[in-house]
Amino acid sequence: MILELVNDGIFAAIAAVGFGSISYPPKRAFKYIALLAAIGHALRFYLMHYVSMDIATASFFGSLLIGVAALWFGKVSHCPLTVLYIPALLPMIPGIYAYKSVFALVMLLNSLENQELAQQYVHEFMLNCTVTVSVVFMLAVGATSMIFLFPKKAYSMTRKNRIFVARKNEDGKITGFTE
Repeated sequence: MILELVNDGIFAAIAAVGFGSISYPPKRAFKYIALLAAIGHALRFYLMHYVSMDIATASFFGSLLIGVAALWFGKVSHCPLTVLYIPALLPMIPGIYAYKSVFALVMLLNSLENQELAQQYVHEFMLNCTVTVSVVFMLAVGATSMIFLFPKKAYSMTRKNRIFVARKNEDGKITGFTE
């Protein structure tokens, strides 16, 4: 079991680093992106295979863990949460269900003459599309919930604790800020 979780986490980390490199994050963020993807995906894998949880609920808990850990890693790395958690979430998008949805839709369009076969493809499309949309929605809710629960922390990740005082001219207009 441990070997399967580590294996799953390693492959998720590799994929997340690849996804993250597209958006040019700071180099210091890559290790955190990889770690977030590994722990989130491994948790989802564990919940699906050893607790028999459905993919949408397991994805929610995995993304929630990614969101919580991104709060801490963002503070440590001085990177915004989105830089860290979006690439970490991408390996959790259910590509096979999205593919099966599109495939069923194409096959449906090719089999409109056969009523029974068309019904089967409509059923497959609806099932796979529902799973895809549900998982993506749960990923978004789980990861972004930290921004809504801890807005002050989430938006102060890249800031150091400084106090700025406004400089004013004779007219009372602000001309700048001093520390």
